[in-house]
Amino acid sequence: MLAEVDSTNAEAARLAGSLPGPEWICALRQTAGRGRRGRAWANPQGNFSATLLLMPREAPQVVALRSFVSALALYDAFALATGRIEGLALKWPNDVLLNGGKVAGILLESLGPRRGVAHLAIGFGVNLAVAPGAGEVEPGAVPPVSLLSETGVSVAPEAFLDLLAGAYAEHEARFVTYGFAPLREAWLARAARLGEVITARTGTTETVGRFETVDEAGNLILATRAGRQAIAAADVFF
Repeated sequence: MLAEVDSTNAEAARLAGSLPGPEWICALRQTAGRGRRGRAWANPQGNFSATLLLMPREAPQVVALRSFVSALALYDAFALATGRIEGLALKWPNDVLLNGGKVAGILLESLGPRRGVAHLAIGFGVNLAVAPGAGEVEPGAVPPVSLLSETGVSVAPEAFLDLLAGAYAEHEARFVTYGFAPLREAWLARAARLGEVITARTGTTETVGRFETVDEAGNLILATRAGRQAIAAADVFF
C-alpha cells in the first residue's frame, strides 16, 4: 500500500519489467489519476485506487475481455462489503453503478509490443467515501455517487483491496478455465439498461438503439433503425 503516487497504472508501467508475476499496486492518494480516454479521475482521501498488473498469454482480443472479469469482481466486492446486491449494476464497458450513479470505474492498459500484450494493467477507481461533484464529469454522464453516501457503509481502502483481490482471483480462474461464455452470462445478468434504448458515442459518431446483448467478443449489440450493430468501443449514455 503506497501513501501517494501519481497514478497506480503509471506505477504499474514503471514496475512491469521487474516483477516476476502478478502484483496489486494500491495507493491511498493519487495525484494524477486517469480514467478512460485520458480523462482525469478524482481521488479524494478515503477512496480506492489500485492497479492489478498481469502477464497474460492470450491474444489481445481475449486479454481485453478481462474488463468483464474486473467488473464482476468489483460487483462481488461491493456485495461482500455491504451484504447486499440491491442497487448494483454493471454499465458497459467498464463502470459499476449503485442506485443509478457511478460508484466505480475500470481502466485497462496494455503494456508491450503493438501485436501483443506483454503486461496488462487493470486500474480500479472506487468512490468509497466521497463522490466527485457533478461539474467534474462529462455533461450527460451518469452522476457519480459514493458507497458511503448510498449505503451508509464505511470501508477502508485496505479492507476493500482484500475483498476485491479475492473476488478477482475467483473470476480470473473461471475465465482461464472455462473461457468468456460463463462470465458473459453472469455480466448480462447484472447489466444496466439491458433491453432499453441507450446511446453509444465514439468521437463524433452517435448510435442510438435498444441494448440487446453483449456478444462473444465483448461488443455492445444495439438494435437500431439501420439494423443490428456491434460496437467495440464507445461511451454509453442513458
